[in-house]
Amino acid sequence: MITLRPMTALDAEVFRDVRLRALSDTPLAFGSTHAKESLCTPEEWAARAKKWGEGNDAISFLAFDQDHCCGIIGCFKDEEKSSHACIVSMWVAAEARRQGVGAHLVKSVEEWARRHGFEQLVLDVTDINTAAITFYQRLGFEFTGETKPYPNDPTLRELFMQKKL
Repeated sequence: MITLRPMTALDAEVFRDVRLRALSDTPLAFGSTHAKESLCTPEEWAARAKKWGEGNDAISFLAFDQDHCCGIIGCFKDEEKSSHACIVSMWVAAEARRQGVGAHLVKSVEEWARRHGFEQLVLDVTDINTAAITFYQRLGFEFTGETKPYPNDPTLRELFMQKKL
């Protein structure tokens, strides 16, 4: 059975492991790279876990299959639009896909965002990631019409999506 829990500062090692697995598994789904993040020190991972942990402006959830972390999602207050919360770092391990884990992760950040008074969830997805696009559309996200070049490969585009809460 899959369980979710908010990430805390004590989860730095779990966070590092799941984040590096995600970057290795689906490199075109993230704005960073495995090569870059694998150089982070334990202290940097601890600081990131603390920053990404639960608060008024951010939360991250970890999904577990028993003791094995099999998914992650982060959500942060948009610095430019305070009524918007941005979904980042959404990933589910291959062995846990198609079991509702991703939808459960998104629903968890939706509930958090509503409790904290956000009006919209926003995210971006690369234009070639059709599985993610379909997944987000199934959950009620719509394209905003905004795009920009994907930072790790300018031949790709990031498409922006939103969902009113």
